[in-house]
Amino acid sequence: MAEGGDAATVAHEAGNAVQETPKAEPEKAAAPAEPAPPAEPAEPTVRTIVLTGHGGYDKLSVQQKPQPKAGKGEVLVRVKAAGLNFSELMVRQGLHDRMTKPPVVLGMEAAGVIEELGEDVSGLEVGQNVICLAQTGMWREIVAVPATNVFIMPEEMSYEEGAAIPLSYLTAYFMLFDFGNLRPGKSLLVHIAAGGVGWAATQLAKTVDNVTIFGTASASKHDAIKENGVDHPIDYRTRDYAEEIKNISPKGVDVVLDPLGGADTSKGLQLLRPMGKIVTYGSANMVKGENRNLMKMAKTLWQSTSVSPVSLVKTNKAIAGFQLAHLTGEIELVRSAFQDILNMYKDGKIKPRIDSVWAFEQVAEAMQQMNERRNIGKVILSPEKEPTKPAEGDAAPTSPLKKKKPSLFRRLSKRASRSKDEGEKKDEVKNAKKESPIKQEEQEKADDNKATNGHVQQTPEDEKIEDEAAETEEKVDEAVKQEEAPTEPAAQEEKKDEAPAEEPEKIEVAVENPAETDDAKAAAADVVPDDKPVENEEKADGDASQEAN
Repeated sequence: MAEGGDAATVAHEAGNAVQETPKAEPEKAAAPAEPAPPAEPAEPTVRTIVLTGHGGYDKLSVQQKPQPKAGKGEVLVRVKAAGLNFSELMVRQGLHDRMTKPPVVLGMEAAGVIEELGEDVSGLEVGQNVICLAQTGMWREIVAVPATNVFIMPEEMSYEEGAAIPLSYLTAYFMLFDFGNLRPGKSLLVHIAAGGVGWAATQLAKTVDNVTIFGTASASKHDAIKENGVDHPIDYRTRDYAEEIKNISPKGVDVVLDPLGGADTSKGLQLLRPMGKIVTYGSANMVKGENRNLMKMAKTLWQSTSVSPVSLVKTNKAIAGFQLAHLTGEIELVRSAFQDILNMYKDGKIKPRIDSVWAFEQVAEAMQQMNERRNIGKVILSPEKEPTKPAEGDAAPTSPLKKKKPSLFRRLSKRASRSKDEGEKKDEVKNAKKESPIKQEEQEKADDNKATNGHVQQTPEDEKIEDEAAETEEKVDEAVKQEEAPTEPAAQEEKKDEAPAEEPEKIEVAVENPAETDDAKAAAADVVPDDKPVENEEKADGDASQEAN
C-alpha cells in the first residue's frame, strides 16, 4: 500500500506540474511583439528583347526589364506587334551609323493598345488601337511613346499590318514623291522588290498613272512581285540587271531606289536617263553572313562611287540620300506623309504583305529569315505569340564558327577512330601481296594469251601462276569479310534480313593498292558531304547584295 500511495502521490504531483506549465507560457507570450514591416510591392516588369553586344544572333536575349511609365506628353502602349527592319541587322553587327552602345533595346515601329495617358496628352484615349514610331526601344511588351509619334489605326487594319507600315512605307513615300518626283509616264528601278521597302515602293509607284517598274528579286519571287505591280522582274543571280533594263529601255530609267551601295550605286547612276535621280538609302552589300565582315565592308566602300558636281551638271542627273531615322526633328513632315499613307490604305490602294510573325523568343530566327533573304514582305515580332518548334530540317541560327566546328571535329574523330583491326587488315593485305610470287609482266602475258585466243593451252607455269593468284585473292576476300562481318548477334540477324548487296568493287582496288584505297575512302566519307554546305553558304553570300529588308 505504501508503494501504491507513493505512486499516487507522484502521479498527482506530476499532474499539477503539467497544469502549471501552460500558465507560465501565456505570461511570456503576452509580451507585445513588434509588427513586421509591410512588404513593398514588387516593381512590375515586362519582357524585353535586349541587344547585349555587337555580333551574331547570340547577342539577342529576352529579359525582364522594369515597366516604363508614361511621362509628360507620353502614351503607354501595350505592344501587339513590332516590325523588324534591315537596319536592325546592321545595328546588331555594329555597322549602322545610328548605333547606341549595348546593352540596348531595338525596334522603331510597333502597333498596340493604349493603356495609359500621360499629362498634357489630348486627342487620344485609353483602349484605342494605335501605331507607334520611335528611334529605338519598341521591342517590349509595354512601351512609353511621345504622343506626337502615335497614330490611330484604321478599324480594318490588323496589328501586324500596323507594325509593317511605318518605316517601309514612309521611306518609300519620301524617296518616290519628295526626292524622286515620280510623275505619270516615268520608269523606276526597285532593288529588292520582295522586301519591305521594295514591296511598299511598288505599291506607292502604282498610284501614279503609267509608271513602268523594273524589280530585282530571285526567280522564286517573281510571281509575287509581278502580282504586286512589277512590270519587268529580273533575276539578279543569273542576269545582269543593267543589261536587261537597257535591252527593254535603251535610254534607261528615271528613278533608281538603291539600298545596296558599292558597285551597284555606280551601275544605278549609269542607268539614269537625263533628268534622272538615284536615291540611296542603305548599304546592304556590306552585310555578308551573320557577323560583321570587314573585307566586305572595305570592298563596298572602295567600290562606292565618287561623283563631282561638275559631272552631275554635264549629265543632268541627281543623287540623293535618305534615312527616316534622321528626320526626328521634322515631326510635322512625317505626320503629314503618314496620314496620307493611312488614307491610301483606307482607299484600298496599298496593303502591306506580312511574310511571317515570330515570338520574342525567336528573334534570332526572325533575323535569320531576313539575313538569308528568304522573306517576301515584312517580318514581324509579337510578344503574345508562343514560340514554335523549328520545322524538320531547319537548323537553329548559329555563328559561322559554330557551323564549321562540327565538320572539323567529325573529320578528326573519324580519322582517330581507325581501329587497330583496320590497321592489321591493311598490313595483312600488303603482306599477302608481297608474298605472292606473281610478277606483273607474267600476269600481263597470261592475260594477253587469253585475249588473243579464247582457250589457249596453258603451260604448267601458267597454271601455277593462276593458282597462286586465286589463293592470294581468296585470302584477301576472307580478310575483308571478317573485317566487315558484324560481331553482335543482333547485327547478324539484321544482316540476314537485308537483301544481298552486289559485290563491292573496292576489294579489287584493295588488292591493287590497299593503302591508297583506304585514304580515298576516308577522304570521300569525310570531305565530300561537308563541301555541300560550304557551297550553299557561298551561294547565300552571293545573294546578300539583293534580298535585304
